[in-house]
Amino acid sequence: MDQNQTQTSKTAQRKGRWKLMAVLLVCAAPLLASYLTYYVIKPSGRTNYGTLLDPRAHPIPPLGAATLDGKPSGLEAYKGKWVMLNVDAGACEQACRDQLVQMRQLRIMTGKDRERVERVWLITDNTPLDTMLMKVIEGTDMLRVQPDAVTKWLPVEQGGSAADHIYLIDPLGNLMMRFPKNAEPNKVKKDLGKLLKASAIG
Repeated sequence: MDQNQTQTSKTAQRKGRWKLMAVLLVCAAPLLASYLTYYVIKPSGRTNYGTLLDPRAHPIPPLGAATLDGKPSGLEAYKGKWVMLNVDAGACEQACRDQLVQMRQLRIMTGKDRERVERVWLITDNTPLDTMLMKVIEGTDMLRVQPDAVTKWLPVEQGGSAADHIYLIDPLGNLMMRFPKNAEPNKVKKDLGKLLKASAIG
């Protein structure tokens, strides 16, 4: 290949990369705009209840996740949806149960937008699950994961644990919000509603 052909090839590759970046930016723009509008350029008096998380600091790692029947799975399967995330052991004591039920109710409370929202319970051990609980939270996806991976990934309140919180993952697969321990459902609903309203994707 002569010098002119080599230069032409390099120019074509650069143009191709710029086109790809432009397409990705266009796809992400609606979600980025919603974050900017609601959580950076805040109208007077507007506050969010959940704690915003920087997705760059908490990228979703390999979790060694599998469905209850042992098939490999992962959170990447939920891209395009908003995901409410709970983490706890399979024994799922009362606080865990309350949180899972709250997630079910919150999804219902989103009304016509409920199909845009998924619920996922990351189970950090191999304890058999209570069949009655599984019926109560029907529709919640349950994945068994490696506990160490989850502990290293999810940011918690000082002195707390990941099991204390409901987390929110956006449609691009970014961990972006953590709700406080014993969160107030109506305040969580307001945050979720604002994000669903502002976002053109998911």
